[in-house]
Amino acid sequence: MTKFPLANLTLKCLLVLLAALPLASRAGEPLIVVEDRGGTSALPYYEALNLQPRADAPARPPIPMLPVPATPMDEAAMLPVRSAKLTPGTVARRVIEAPGLRPFVVVGDDAASHAWLRSQATSLRERGAVGLVVNVETVQGLARLRTLVPGMPLAPVAGDDLAERLGLRHYPVLITATGIEQ
Repeated sequence: MTKFPLANLTLKCLLVLLAALPLASRAGEPLIVVEDRGGTSALPYYEALNLQPRADAPARPPIPMLPVPATPMDEAAMLPVRSAKLTPGTVARRVIEAPGLRPFVVVGDDAASHAWLRSQATSLRERGAVGLVVNVETVQGLARLRTLVPGMPLAPVAGDDLAERLGLRHYPVLITATGIEQ
């Protein structure tokens, strides 16, 4: 075989081309979607990047921007927050796998949440946790919760969707990248 190095090289190239031929014939076919969970189109996210148009692409009109409200929204406008699927109670510890998830707590403006925040305040601050207040009626209630864990951000949010996704019924609870615990 070493007598004809050029012939060997040509033969190897020919074999590679023949092996790739079936792949090349499928290159023009559309992709097969294995799984599509639906939802909304990702196009607005790509459009928001404001990428430079290619020379062969048709021009697109600019994306309309929503006007900024004349009066800024404050937390009082977001209250009351009521989450029908979440109530104060006992939560069994369980393991989850959510790598990279920042620790967060789910609490309400009630005696159980107040006592839990008081006892866990130092640990929560050390972990860098943030708080979601899923049941709170007034700005004063939100302020009471904030005095229990100074330096930890607390935001009023509806928690029914979160409760469904995580299988929660009760709070107060700490959710980390590795588990749900009380």
